[in-house]
Order: sequence, then C-alpha cells, then structure tokens
Amino acid sequence: MDDKPIDKEEILNELSEFHKLDYDYADGRILGSMCTEAHPFAKEVYCKFLDTNLGDPGLFKGTQLIENEVIKSIGELLSIENPYGHIVTGGTEANLMAIRAARNHARKYKGIVNGEIIIPESAHFSFKKAADMLNLKIVEAALDDNYKIDVESLKEVISDSTVAIVAIAGTTELGLIDPIEEISKIALENNIYFHVDAAFGGFSIPFLRRCGYDLPVFDFSLEGVCSITVDPHKMGLAPIPAGGILFREEEYLQVMAVDSPYLTVKTQSTIVGTRLGASSAATYAVMKYFGKEGYTKIACNLMANTMFFKEGLEEIGYEVICEPELNIVAFNHPKMDTSVLAEKLEELGWKVSVAKCPVAIRVVLMNHIKLNHLKELLEDLKDIY
Repeated sequence: MDDKPIDKEEILNELSEFHKLDYDYADGRILGSMCTEAHPFAKEVYCKFLDTNLGDPGLFKGTQLIENEVIKSIGELLSIENPYGHIVTGGTEANLMAIRAARNHARKYKGIVNGEIIIPESAHFSFKKAADMLNLKIVEAALDDNYKIDVESLKEVISDSTVAIVAIAGTTELGLIDPIEEISKIALENNIYFHVDAAFGGFSIPFLRRCGYDLPVFDFSLEGVCSITVDPHKMGLAPIPAGGILFREEEYLQVMAVDSPYLTVKTQSTIVGTRLGASSAATYAVMKYFGKEGYTKIACNLMANTMFFKEGLEEIGYEVICEPELNIVAFNHPKMDTSVLAEKLEELGWKVSVAKCPVAIRVVLMNHIKLNHLKELLEDLKDIY
C-alpha cells in the first residue's frame, strides 16, 4: 500500500493491464471450464447486494428470504417440496458441508468415530479435501467399462465404518451420470447417508429431460438421497461464487450447527461465517429471468453444439471416449500422445484441460462457446491431424 492516495484513473489503468493477462470467456477459447460468463442481469443484481451478509441474517432479513426462495426453487427442480440448505461459495464448500453432515450424523446416531466415505474414482477432488479436513478415510469404488460407478464394487467396500456414499450426476471429466437409482437402494438397505454431487448436472439434467433427453433419475425423488450439490454459477449463469447445497432433512444442518452467540442467530451450520448475500440475489434474479423455458432452451442448444462437435471429431478421425450424456466431450488422437495434442492446441490459443480418468482432451461446451468457435476449433484439429 502506498503512503498517499492514488488517483482513481491511474488505479483503473493499472488494473486494466492486469486484466489483459486474463482469458475472456467471450473469445470462445476457454474449453475446459465448467464456469462461464454470468448473465448481465445477474451481474447487475449482484452489485446491488454486495454489502449484504447472510452470516448475520437478522440484519438482512430480506436477503435471507431471497436465499430461502432460491433453495426452494432449486428444490422444486430436484423433486423436493421443502428442502433445507444454503447458497455457498461453490461445489467444494457444498460437498464439504454434505460430508460433514454425514460424519456428524453417523457419529451421533451410530457411534462411528473413525469414519470412511465411499467415492467413485471419478469423484471431484473436493472430497479429498473434505476427508482431510474431517479426518475421514477415503475408500474408492471402481468404475465400470462406461466410466461410471461399478455397483458391485461399491457393495464390496461398504463397511461398519462407512458414513457416506457419494455418486456423481455430471462427472467433472466426462459429464456422466452414475447409476444413482441403484445406489440409492443400496444406501437405504444399509442405512448409509447418500450424497449426490450434481454441481454440474443439477442445473442441466432437469431441463434436458424436459426437452426429451432420456437421462437417469438422480434427485430427491429417490428415497435414499440425503443431499445434493448443485452450482448455479455453472449452467445456471449466476456469478461466481454461487454454489448450492440442499438437504432432505433439517437434522443434517442441525448436527453440524455451532453456537454463534454474538450474531443475530443462535447457531450457524455453514462452513463460511461471513456469507455474501449477493450470490443468492443474483441467482434469484437469473432464475426468474430465464424460467424453466429459458433454461431448457439453453441446455438443449448446448447439447446440440455438443453433438455437432462430437460428430465433427469423428469425421476427422479422432477417438471420442464416450457418448456424451451432458455437454462435455472427451477425445484423443488415434496416434498422438494426449499431452502433445494438448500442447499443439495451446500453441494455437485454445485453453484446454486434460482428463486423467481416462487421459483425454476434455472440452466443456459452455454458453460462451458458440457454433463458430467450434467450427474454428475443428478446423485447427483437422490441420493437426
């Protein structure tokens, strides 16, 4: 910090130089991100609520009502009338809350002290953070030939120490949906907390089903599902940070509540204390703005782009790893090492990501990637081939 104030224009010019180093979603060259540019209306509302703090909701009763409405609206999409939950910083915090609730619930009602969580090999790395922070052991269930949880493998690793089972609705690397209906039954039979990480798929699967896509059931209509992560700042076009965690029962929030005596509420269950209300307000606004009809149109358009890209890759001769279920395509060159292909694309200005399970180039067809960008990308891939 300087000793004396600096002129606003000078500061803005300096910040602009830093900002030039960032990639811009609008360029269509960010290919591996599950986030995208927030809708302008959501940004406008976000700024109006920047000073609100949901960590002290008694001071911001209106903003708390907004958050409640957002959770209820998302719950409606996920087949639950009265969900409990919060808008948080993102999928990582949401997953951490779910696993903390599962651990505390198992500790209180089953007496499990040294707990284990079962996750698929395809699980997001946030569960490793959760296990580390909560002193839990990770047990991995194997994947089947379709890169989804092998149900028999899952059954084999359940033990008396299992506090939670995790499945994914829209895997980070391939966008696939685990056999959640089968796993729900297994969780019920074994009286085990079941969490669904639908950070990506939660805001697209319900809308894709509306326009005719035959996708598996993943939500609270399945009796065994205890909690679901869904991120409005991904397919919902809300500004970062806007993650969501929804619970079937209020007791899951209660088992991780701590006293907060100097605030306007007696207890607090979220990981973060000071919690920005702007995320809830912006999510509320953008959900109202688009409605189910608007989100359905967006989701179906992105799937159309996904199939266009997938078919274009196959025409050139690239190997597509699996049939896309959501708007993610993973592929490899038949003879070129994946890392080499990634380097060539980077040299051409494409910001790609490489999946590890299996190793492949991964493209997430988000709202900022338009058809003209895909045509340009396919031309470059054709030249590389």
